[in-house]
Amino acid sequence: MTPDNRLERILMIEDEPDIRAVAELALEAIGGFELTACESGQQALERIGECKPQLILLDVMMPGMDGPATLQAIRCMPGYAETPAVFMTAKVQNDEVQGYLAQGAAGVIPKPFDPLTLADQIREIWNQAGAIG
Repeated sequence: MTPDNRLERILMIEDEPDIRAVAELALEAIGGFELTACESGQQALERIGECKPQLILLDVMMPGMDGPATLQAIRCMPGYAETPAVFMTAKVQNDEVQGYLAQGAAGVIPKPFDPLTLADQIREIWNQAGAIG
């Protein structure tokens, strides 16, 4: 595995401050990732160029642009058409999950998530996405 295959930079889009804080701690302190956390889809679109994420982690239900709309907008930006995206959501019925995957998500992490295993879950999805792509 080359260093290029190692996941280091994540863009997280989550409107709920408490969830964002727990995920930041889980991904930076426990996971060792470089994390850029945004509170809205619009903010993510403005900051994506500076953080150059290798993976996008986003909430589904957000005011303004929801997760699927945000992902669609990111996919239209140069260089991000194939960036793996993971939805974090409480809406994890089988048909809902299949819908997220059909929209191009590499995986879905149910909320509430376990902060101690979040980084490992993301690495596992990353590795699977690498094997597919």
